[in-house]
Amino acid sequence: MSEINLGRLHKVELREAWASESSDFTPWLAKPENLQLLGETVEMDLELESQEKRVGCFRADIFCRDTIDDSCVLIENQLERTDHGHLGQLLTYTAGLNAVTIIWIAERFTDEHRAALDWLNEKTPEEIKFFGLEVELWRIGESAMAPKFNIVSKPNAWTRSIVKSTSNTESHQFCWDYWSGVIQEIRPSGILLDSVKPFRRANTRFAVGWHTFWLNAYFNRPGKSLGIWVSSRGPFAFENYDKLLESKEQIEASFGQPLVWRKEESQGTCSLIFKGYDPENVNDWPRQHKFIAEKIVALYHAVVPFVKPLDSISGDEPEE
Repeated sequence: MSEINLGRLHKVELREAWASESSDFTPWLAKPENLQLLGETVEMDLELESQEKRVGCFRADIFCRDTIDDSCVLIENQLERTDHGHLGQLLTYTAGLNAVTIIWIAERFTDEHRAALDWLNEKTPEEIKFFGLEVELWRIGESAMAPKFNIVSKPNAWTRSIVKSTSNTESHQFCWDYWSGVIQEIRPSGILLDSVKPFRRANTRFAVGWHTFWLNAYFNRPGKSLGIWVSSRGPFAFENYDKLLESKEQIEASFGQPLVWRKEESQGTCSLIFKGYDPENVNDWPRQHKFIAEKIVALYHAVVPFVKPLDSISGDEPEE
């Protein structure tokens, strides 16, 4: 048996990628694919509203909406150790907004500031939530740098529950209803975890027990199309994608048709778009739901034999 040649992770200084918080890190984080990476860490679906959001006499680095429940999310960034000045700004944001989630990102949290966030989560009303995250950069050899967010403080017993609410916009309700129908079609296949809920947005992902891969689907109302894809994320995103690409022929043979393979800024994907399906045509929903559900199940079964060995490289065993 030949020896496996493994690389070694090396931590990278944050300033090698982002020289400035305001000019480099904040614009990078505000990109949709990077907010998605952050959202996966805190179990939210983050959508950018604005940068430099004014709250009282301060400006929050990034202002987002969590599209799952349409709540406000303010993000404050530091590329160094936490300090009292930023903690004061967080308290100002809390006073300026009634229901909000505050995410404080820094290179390193002091024990005192971690304890302060824990205390705030314990003492403030339930609708106000504080997250403390440390950001890291890693690379293998000369590979591209890969970001990683680590939670150091979060609301007590934080478990995301998505409750259907009459306060959602019409668009959110449309998305909820559409994906509810798709999920009902998928459930008999057994690939979804019991806790999965439909998202209130045009694209959704399915909890299939993977750590570093996601199984996703979306609908495009103006383009009258549906789509599915598998994405590879995290510190091993491109390495895992390249390994998956080596099995392209077997995956496509199992799926039944060719897929589009490509690398993006922070992930690798294999995807397919299906034209001629109008999500606005509610009378056609049963056909659409059945069709995209079958494609999701087929893509899952096509990639899972190749995903599971790669997924365990993250350091955790895949969920069953």
